[in-house]
Amino acid sequence: MSNISIKLTTDKLSLDECYNFVDDPTCGGIDIFVGTVRNHTKGKKVKKLDFSAYGPMAIKEMELIAEKALEKFDVLKIAIHHAEGMLQIGDIPVIIAVSAAHRVAAFEACQFAIDTLKETVPIWKKEHFSDGEVWVNAHP
Repeated sequence: MSNISIKLTTDKLSLDECYNFVDDPTCGGIDIFVGTVRNHTKGKKVKKLDFSAYGPMAIKEMELIAEKALEKFDVLKIAIHHAEGMLQIGDIPVIIAVSAAHRVAAFEACQFAIDTLKETVPIWKKEHFSDGEVWVNAHP
């Protein structure tokens, strides 16, 4: 059984799926980051977000992040799931779940994964406002 779960999908993300994947009796800690669509940014009201990705490269980069997290931190399993398409306020665009024998490794690996994902994975978001729209975090 693999210890990495990567998903890029237009389907609704499942917190239970990520938790169940990383859950293991040898682990004393599970850390989960859930990104949600908020209703504002920089003083402007956000109506919705649109996530676009370069799929094959995004999946490859997410796999590399997971592999690096397993090498760098003492963790057993990691799930990195990201949504594509139009998301409404309160929807979940990203879930990262990590299990480890001890909590510190799980926390550190989870933070490493989300920070690195935002820096290197070719996923872009467009914020929609009542008076227009704008692409943000246009990286890598």
